[in-house]
Amino acid sequence: MARIHELRDGVHVIGTENWRLNSGLIVGSQRALVIDTGAGPRQGREILAAVREVTNLPLTVVNTHAHYDHYMGNAVFQRAGVEEFWAHKACAVAMREHGDYQRSFVGTQEPEMGDAEGLDTQLVLPTNTLPGNGRRPSLTRIELGDKPVTLFFLGLGHTDNDVCVGVEDIVFCGDLVEEGADPSFEDSYPQRWVETLRSLATLERYKVFVPGHGSPVSNTFVLQQADTMALAVKRAEQADPTSAGTVTASMFRLPYQAGVARVFLDRLATVRIETAASAPRTASSEQPQPQSQGIPQ
Repeated sequence: MARIHELRDGVHVIGTENWRLNSGLIVGSQRALVIDTGAGPRQGREILAAVREVTNLPLTVVNTHAHYDHYMGNAVFQRAGVEEFWAHKACAVAMREHGDYQRSFVGTQEPEMGDAEGLDTQLVLPTNTLPGNGRRPSLTRIELGDKPVTLFFLGLGHTDNDVCVGVEDIVFCGDLVEEGADPSFEDSYPQRWVETLRSLATLERYKVFVPGHGSPVSNTFVLQQADTMALAVKRAEQADPTSAGTVTASMFRLPYQAGVARVFLDRLATVRIETAASAPRTASSEQPQPQSQGIPQ
C-alpha cells in the first residue's frame, strides 16, 4: 500500500515499499506532475492509484534519472493517458541503450517487467528533454496552472543525467540525495557529485529536499552527504594501492559499508581512466606548440 504525505498544499510524496522509492506528485489547477514511476507495472499501478486518490487531473511525468526503479513504470502512465514524459537528454539515451539489460534487476519484485511479457512492460522513453547539449547546467519550467515547477540539471553526480524538480520551497532530488542508506556509486562521478550536492544545498529558495529513497531532509543533511563523499574521495586518493599484499576496501578507511566502498573505489578508478582517455593530448617535447592563453570552461 502506497503512503501519501502532503508536504505543502498540492505537493505530495508517494512512498512505496519496493526499493523504498519516493515518487512525487505536484497538483496544479490544470494538470498534475508525477515524479518517478517505479520499477515496473506492479509498482507503477500502485503509484498511479495513489495519484488518483488525490487528483483526476491530466498528468505529466518526470523521470529523475535512468535507473530502473525510477522509470520502468512509465508504460502504466502512458496507458492512463500521459503524453509528456520529461527527463535529461542523457537519461533518454541510457534508457534506450540499457533499459532491456536493467530488466534483469527487477525480476523478483516485477516478474512481468523482468521477462518483458504482459501488459505495461514496454519501455516508454522520454518525449521531452531539458534544453542544451546535456553537459552543462540547464533548466526548464512546466506550468501546471497556478503552480510553476522547475526542472533543472546541476552537473554530474549519481549519474550523468540527474534531474531535480523544484516547486515552492521543496525540491525532489532523485538519487542525488540518499537518506537512510549509503549512496549508490555504480555509474556515478564521485568527485563531481560532491560539487553538485554543494550547489544544490546552496540554492536558498529550497528548504525541504526529498531524496529518491528515505525521508525528506534539510540542506544541512545534503552538505553532510557532500562532506562525507569528499572525505571518501580524499582518503581514496591518499591511499597507496600499489603496496604489497591484497588491497581491500577497508584499507582505505572509507565512511561507507564494505560493499559500497568497493563499488566506490572501482568507480573512482573507472572515472579516472575515462577522464585520462578523453583528455586532450599534450604536445611532445620534440614538437613544441605556441603557448595558449587558455579558454575558460
